[in-house]
Amino acid sequence: MTRSAAAPVLPDDVPPPAAPLVPAGLEQDVGYRLRLAQILSYRSFEDRVTGYGAAPRYLGLLALIDGNPGESQSRLAEAVGLQRSSLVTILDRLEADGILAREAVEGDRRSKAVTLTDRGRQVTAELRALAAESEARALDGLDAATRATLVAALDRIIANLR
Repeated sequence: MTRSAAAPVLPDDVPPPAAPLVPAGLEQDVGYRLRLAQILSYRSFEDRVTGYGAAPRYLGLLALIDGNPGESQSRLAEAVGLQRSSLVTILDRLEADGILAREAVEGDRRSKAVTLTDRGRQVTAELRALAAESEARALDGLDAATRATLVAALDRIIANLR
């Protein structure tokens, strides 16, 4: 018995992708969706960046320091929702990479002011541009009003949790 050759698969014959799996009971869970969106968004961004060491992981922190040069470690930790000790570990790494500098605050031996180095400002600007590309992909299909509503809703969630 001879076998006939299978017909080539044409684009119209390609089945649609399977629906993503959602954990039972979390179909409408906002927290689950926020976390999944964050993971996928970061993966999209991370796929675009190489050669920046640990800096991409901390772009939000770098942008915060860039906009608030000389701010204390304690205030930065509060702003990004980390314990001060956790932030210090991150700052140690970024300082070792030449991305930022810390200086003692006059009149307060325990406090350190954090600033970006010239290299840190350059890296932050480059990463912001790459992040904007990733965000545009993530928000594709959302009009300006929907984007504004999304940002307002996220701001409300953040405020509720602080």
